[in-house]
Amino acid sequence: MGLLLDVIEGKEVPYTPTWLMRQAGRYMPEYRAVRSQHSFLDMCYKAEVACEVTMQPIDILDVDAAILFSDILPPLIPMGLDLEYIPGTGPVINNPIRCEKDLERLNFSPDLKFFQYIQDAVSMIRGKLPKEKDLIGFAGAPFTMASYAIEGGGSKSYEHIKTLMYREPKTFHKLMQLITDVTKTYLKMQLDAGAQMVQIFDSWGGVLSREDYLKNAHPYSCEIISWLKKQASKPVIHFVKGAGSWFDAASNSEADVCGVDWTLDLDLAFKACNNSKVLQGNLDPIALFAPQEVIEQKLKLILDQAKGGKGHIFNLGHGIIPKTPVENVKFVVDKVRELSAR
Repeated sequence: MGLLLDVIEGKEVPYTPTWLMRQAGRYMPEYRAVRSQHSFLDMCYKAEVACEVTMQPIDILDVDAAILFSDILPPLIPMGLDLEYIPGTGPVINNPIRCEKDLERLNFSPDLKFFQYIQDAVSMIRGKLPKEKDLIGFAGAPFTMASYAIEGGGSKSYEHIKTLMYREPKTFHKLMQLITDVTKTYLKMQLDAGAQMVQIFDSWGGVLSREDYLKNAHPYSCEIISWLKKQASKPVIHFVKGAGSWFDAASNSEADVCGVDWTLDLDLAFKACNNSKVLQGNLDPIALFAPQEVIEQKLKLILDQAKGGKGHIFNLGHGIIPKTPVENVKFVVDKVRELSAR
């Protein structure tokens, strides 16, 4: 059992444990060396490659947990969405859902054997990971997944998903339910294969108003969390980026841990959820470009804000970006351990 599980279970820990979103990625030369030999999807599909990349931050940074190397979007493929990753552009859905007729193209009984690759990767990683390091599985939250499916890729205005949500609510909710049902199985497969916990990423949830989030996004994430708690009895982390002004609503679920981005102080987040959750976060990823003395000041502030709360897992407020200096990432991991030593 690792330190993340100890914190979640309310046990005493020697220091605040750390893992980082996108801790395996393009900022690492070791990752780029592997990436140069494979397409992105091949890296996800080949268990030995996903395992190698997942282990890199453990070996180089000594973070307290590994997160499975994959992406949130491949589960859309067996549903009938044409996903590709274009260098310099990112993920693109070539047949986006824009109206009720588009739903007819989707497979509402997808072949779940497609997910064997994720089970193989989780099992291999757990076999190589030290016992004291937790393994985190993950999936995208239904709203974020639907956003990609409807927008066809990244977006600044979220015009298409919001238009469909307002104009064709039945179409929107039918798509959301399909994604929800598939995500349940996808996450349980990871837990069954050896992950100690899973995180649900709602990277785009914060583009909604409180009313729209509670009506159109939150119930589906809650459905997944509730189902997993009954089926697997393992911890769930729920992260909604941009939920600061309605964090009380986003944290109202059966999740054990709530992620917090850098726009909401941890002490305020504990108050917003009535100190009912372990919190995870919340350094601004761009702070990793600052001088180390500035980073240290920010770490001290975050750790101070977490004091008195139910529990704290250190992380960023979102993922590491590609040009981040590796030495600063290592500094953060080591410094959090030093500053939070009990």
